[in-house]
Amino acid sequence: MKATKKMLTLLCLAVFIMLPGAANAVSHVVEPGETLYTIGQKYGVTYQRIKESNGLKSDSIYPGQRLNIENGLKYTVVPGDSLYNISKKFGVTVNKLMQDNGLKNSYIYPGQVLAIGTGGTAQAQSSPSRSGYAGNSTSRSEFDLLARIISAEADSESYETKVAVGAVILNRTRSGLFPDTIPGVVYQVDNGGKYQFEPVLNGWINQPASQSAMNAARDALNGWDPTNGALYFFESWVPNNFLQSRPLSKVMDSFTFTY
Repeated sequence: MKATKKMLTLLCLAVFIMLPGAANAVSHVVEPGETLYTIGQKYGVTYQRIKESNGLKSDSIYPGQRLNIENGLKYTVVPGDSLYNISKKFGVTVNKLMQDNGLKNSYIYPGQVLAIGTGGTAQAQSSPSRSGYAGNSTSRSEFDLLARIISAEADSESYETKVAVGAVILNRTRSGLFPDTIPGVVYQVDNGGKYQFEPVLNGWINQPASQSAMNAARDALNGWDPTNGALYFFESWVPNNFLQSRPLSKVMDSFTFTY
């Protein structure tokens, strides 16, 4: 009996040691405005990995929710950080941080990415100056409009496709081929006098955005572009000679994205 208990104890210990991430995880408490994508960017992991390691069935998260971030931890330095306060966040020593990142002194700078060589259980806090809309000058009304066009166009699609729709709007503002503002792109009228986006024509654009669409808008504004620069999207089953003649970016759910 004692031998059996001993074997079970050793087996459990072995399983614990072999579990991926068991010895290298940090606990992150979600703050207002954060999404799985922005949290993943902060730690150098994919949003899919965060979902899997926390057993999430959707992309929705809420302020105060605690998430486990496993393996390959990275941290992006924000203004006001020091090696000392970063070490406290992650439960590691300053010397360990310096060793893992090849630092010869304690100087660090905003935007620098640090590898976290061991897993603490401390709560990693986001920068208090982080905007609820994105790290840029997007206004509340522009953010709301971007979220509403995403919701109207793609609310029945996957989360990544929602982000892709938002990315296309933003890509147009930077392309030099379309108006350079979000409202200008969304409400643009083509040479034939037609709106570029059907929800503007049928009024769906005026419906409130879903929470998922708002999260997708934040992620698009924070730089996630699943299309790698696409300027157009259309429902794949709808014939459109012009759009179908454009170079293909990718097909996502029921949408085709092109350049």
